[in-house]
Amino acid sequence: MPRYLVEQTFPDRLALPASVEGAQMCQAIIGNNTLDGVTWIHSYITPDKRKSFCLCEAPTPEAVRRAAQRNGLPVDRITEVRLLDPYFHL
Repeated sequence: MPRYLVEQTFPDRLALPASVEGAQMCQAIIGNNTLDGVTWIHSYITPDKRKSFCLCEAPTPEAVRRAAQRNGLPVDRITEVRLLDPYFHL
């Protein structure tokens, strides 16, 4: 399955509390993603919580966009990526 790096901008900062409510929000995102065959692997967020970079597996970039729209999340850019391991030559 292809992997994509999804860049997102949150002008008002990402609001994802470290609480039961935040965990429920993540579970809802995961559930919505499965409707398009998207698997959220992990994300990086900037210290100001205005930008995130999410790694996901999905059949197509369009599936990523549909899942993000269903979750009410912005999408600035979707880039297909492959793993480059610094130890690949060993």
